[in-house]
Amino acid sequence: MTSRMDKLIDLLKEQNLVGVALNPGPTLTYLTGMSFHLMERPTVLLALEDGQVGLILPELEMGKLPKDLSRWQVFSYGDDPATWFAAFETAFQSLNLTNGEVGVEPTRLRFMELSYLQKAGSGIEFVDASQVFSHLRMNKDSEEIEKMKEAARIAQTALLRTLKGVGEGTTEKEIANELLIQLLKGGSDPEIPFAPIVAMGENSANPHAVPTERALRPGDLLLIDWGASFEGYLSDITRTFTFGEVDPELIRIGEIVLEANRAARQMGKAGLEAGAVDRAARSVITSAGYGHAFFHRTGHGLGMEAHEEPYIYSENDLILSPGAAFTIEPGIYLPGKGGVRIEDDVIVTEEGLLSLTDLPRQVLPLVTLFN
Repeated sequence: MTSRMDKLIDLLKEQNLVGVALNPGPTLTYLTGMSFHLMERPTVLLALEDGQVGLILPELEMGKLPKDLSRWQVFSYGDDPATWFAAFETAFQSLNLTNGEVGVEPTRLRFMELSYLQKAGSGIEFVDASQVFSHLRMNKDSEEIEKMKEAARIAQTALLRTLKGVGEGTTEKEIANELLIQLLKGGSDPEIPFAPIVAMGENSANPHAVPTERALRPGDLLLIDWGASFEGYLSDITRTFTFGEVDPELIRIGEIVLEANRAARQMGKAGLEAGAVDRAARSVITSAGYGHAFFHRTGHGLGMEAHEEPYIYSENDLILSPGAAFTIEPGIYLPGKGGVRIEDDVIVTEEGLLSLTDLPRQVLPLVTLFN
């Protein structure tokens, strides 16, 4: 954790920030190794560019703290909300935090914590520090990559175990529920990345479909988007299957999406723009006449969050560097008929992209997985 905090300090100096304020979430865990829940009581980490670290938290969370807090100051409070602001005020005074810019995560810091921070630090300007946090966490080290590999393995094994029990009449909800059970049995952390997307037939044309009582019947596509978590690191995978005789156009779009996925995986490597990966996938689909039916980005960063930097869209000129992790998930969606998405998790290397996922990518008949 010390090296990560040192990396943060270097980034703060580059951005002329006096510090950052974090509430519970992946970045706080990344920096400290500790996990706190967002709840009605505020928890805030203050990490300053001079190396000081302050942690404001409820007394009931004190048992989570490590024994060695040589660089930290801890400010705890009880259950009476009238006393909570005093902890923030004491923290700012003890850390001599009186002026300058303090960075926050704009998509995570809540109004409650921000209100306490602004009141205690009246001379502080709280600013968007998204660039600091993306650079801090975007490129994974070998330990992080191994955890992501295990998250992918758990997810893939869970899907295969789930699909063994799927047949005509099985509903989307039944598949999603069984998949959750198999993820947990297989070793996933209890807090999975997201609720599985299970979509059959016409529902598969909705990229963010929610499982329903729709039952599987011959002629359906079956799209499943799911993931696992291992020691806080995530996987996010999509595969699409056929059940019975399927409309030839749906078979055709499956072939096109497979080629788009392959083109993107072959394109990416260190030194290229993130946008180049999107353009590689999109050109395949557009050339085949389905550009209008691919209406989302090709991928998104992955790690401690299911969506983080880098985002893989055509206009993104971010230069990919070794260790960056993201998804490749082109899709074609035909309303009223069905849709196909094929999603893999990859890591950027100097030579190309290392895929953490290796389930067959073709749109295969469901029965072939077990023959």
